[in-house]
Amino acid sequence: MSKNKIAVITGASHPRDIGTAICRRLAADGVHIFFTHWHADHNWIGEFKDELLSMGIMCEEMTIDLSETQAAQTILQTVEEKLGVPSILINNAAHSTQDGYVQLDAQTLDQHYAVNMRSTFLLCVEFARLFQKAHFTSGRIINMTSGQELGPMVGELAYAATKGAISAFTRTLAQELAPIGITVNAVNPGPTDSTWMNDEIRKYLLPKFPMGRIGSPEDVARVISFLASEEAQWMTGQIIHSEGGFLRG
Repeated sequence: MSKNKIAVITGASHPRDIGTAICRRLAADGVHIFFTHWHADHNWIGEFKDELLSMGIMCEEMTIDLSETQAAQTILQTVEEKLGVPSILINNAAHSTQDGYVQLDAQTLDQHYAVNMRSTFLLCVEFARLFQKAHFTSGRIINMTSGQELGPMVGELAYAATKGAISAFTRTLAQELAPIGITVNAVNPGPTDSTWMNDEIRKYLLPKFPMGRIGSPEDVARVISFLASEEAQWMTGQIIHSEGGFLRG
């Protein structure tokens, strides 16, 4: 399906991360993997890299703070040097803290903007420039959203605003990059049982899922696998809400 292609995945820092599940799924599809992480256990990172390599693909990784202004250039330069020019980009990493109108301040906004917007946007355009120079004909950019246009996220003003901007950016960038063969889509996985959930949150959310379970990182990875494949070549500029019928309110 995607043999010998190279994918960049940000935010694979924990065994239960969505980014980790995406890496595993794409590696199973035969895609070479370059993943980034931050505040991760380095022993686990080594084990995870070995796991991916055992699937018969090439794999490299790097520790990087996506709030750094040159993070996008650093990542793509490193990918090109270690693996080659990538044709798949998954912007999965995100910054999130509780705020609300009482606590929201400039520093909180700037921290969310730097990771959720600036790093995502710059990775997209740097990826596209590199792709065009390589004269590839088929590329994929997949961004992650959280359903901000479907309902409010009370107490997370900075996160909701910055993740919501990704949807607008995705739709417009898709139009710009279609002529050079890159599709640009975004995925909203709904509440996913990854590193942020505890038993109290699970108990609260479970009744809101009519399918009887909470979404898993593997659910997200399956959608990403499709969007990264040649089967999805006619799909671009879409915000895909794959959240198991999650009931808001």
